[in-house]
Amino acid sequence: MKRDITNRDDIYSLVSLFYKKLLVDTEINHFFVDFTDDILLEKHLQVLVDFWDNILFFSGGYRKNAMKPHLDLNKSKPFKTLHFKRWLSVFNSAVDELFEGDNAHVIKSRALSIATVMEIKISQMDD
Repeated sequence: MKRDITNRDDIYSLVSLFYKKLLVDTEINHFFVDFTDDILLEKHLQVLVDFWDNILFFSGGYRKNAMKPHLDLNKSKPFKTLHFKRWLSVFNSAVDELFEGDNAHVIKSRALSIATVMEIKISQMDD
């Protein structure tokens, strides 16, 4: 039986696995080429840990605008619905591979909400 997500170390394990999966996924890995360098990837993973730690445990450690880098990236590499669906599928797969429980369910639900809002904002920009 898997255990639930309970702390920052668990979140780090999750985002590390998630990015390993993203970087080899031929549908969406072109969005993540900036993170093929180990040092840049590690720095980004720490930002993601802060983000998800704040989302899941209300830690207050994330103070950036999560939407801005994605809106900027969309200008050079447009996101499509299939990219959001694939991102969410890979994220859920990483969660399910490592964890189960209330927090695992919550993080997948929040990821769906975030992807949905981001897709709506990006489609409004494109109109």
